[in-house]
Amino acid sequence: MTPRPPLKLRLDGGALVANWNWLAAQSGAAACGAAVKANAYGLGAREVVALLSAAGCNQFFVAHWGEAAAIADLVPPAQIAVLNGLDADDPADVLQIGAVPVLNTPLQIARWKAAGGGVCHVMLDSGINRLGIGSEQLDETLFDGLDIDILLSHLASADEDVAQNSRQLGTFSDMARGVKSKRKSLANSAGIMLGPDYHFDLTRPGLSLYGGIARPEMVEHIKPVVQPQASVLQVRDVPAGSLVGYNATYETAAPTRVATLAIGYADGYWRGFSCQGHVTFDGQRLPVIGRVSMDLLLVDANTAPHLAEGDWVDVGFDLLSASALSGMSQYELLTGIGHRSERMWV
Repeated sequence: MTPRPPLKLRLDGGALVANWNWLAAQSGAAACGAAVKANAYGLGAREVVALLSAAGCNQFFVAHWGEAAAIADLVPPAQIAVLNGLDADDPADVLQIGAVPVLNTPLQIARWKAAGGGVCHVMLDSGINRLGIGSEQLDETLFDGLDIDILLSHLASADEDVAQNSRQLGTFSDMARGVKSKRKSLANSAGIMLGPDYHFDLTRPGLSLYGGIARPEMVEHIKPVVQPQASVLQVRDVPAGSLVGYNATYETAAPTRVATLAIGYADGYWRGFSCQGHVTFDGQRLPVIGRVSMDLLLVDANTAPHLAEGDWVDVGFDLLSASALSGMSQYELLTGIGHRSERMWV
């Protein structure tokens, strides 16, 4: 038997599906896919893919081939796109998986052709200068013999109202004009909110599926999916003037009930929450005091006199406010959730 961990990650499947449905509606005539890379941003790719597939999603994006193999039994492998392309050792293995590579460089294109080719996707770099074929690499023969399903690019600053967005849209449109493909895709979660010109044939949200607020327009519509819960390991009464946690960064101003919880930065509850975050028990908000430790968290439990060893508390993890408190991006908060939490879909 495997002992149950003292950490839970309550995951709201209904909220996940509602978020996808709302993002699909905002995508207009374009189909709506789902980015499930990094184990679905830390939530669990297999559970997410199963839920979204049942809701009608039929295009999934991962980063690595191992991620594709992990979900290839849940959906037709042709619905899985591998964003990082393929290296010299990949073709024989990936042909067996059946997922579709996103070809990012002329060398990857050559490898795919040499391996026998087949349906592929191609990334064009429209201005992020990260992955993708640059405009200087385009020539009349580069894509000869390719069966391109999705021609895609990636927005660098869609979460901001900046000129780069329209420049990338123009660059992508210009670069795509001479490339034959079945579908085109540009918009991520934030890009969906930039309007129909950015939608093309397929949008591919990630962050906002999981409760992240990519743009202010989403605040009233995107539902939280993630709720960490931690068990109480100890409750003690300490006198005024007591120093709490590493390096004595907090001193009690009055007699204080200090509760020690089984969560820390090894679980993705970062040191930036020190003396900033909170947990909730029985409707009461209990502030974090002292520094967040690797495995432990201390809170002031004066307003929760019935809190006892073995109880469970909800850890404040609203992504927008948690990002502001911790100094971490919403992406980092999600993907940084540790593996010690028992993931419980409800």
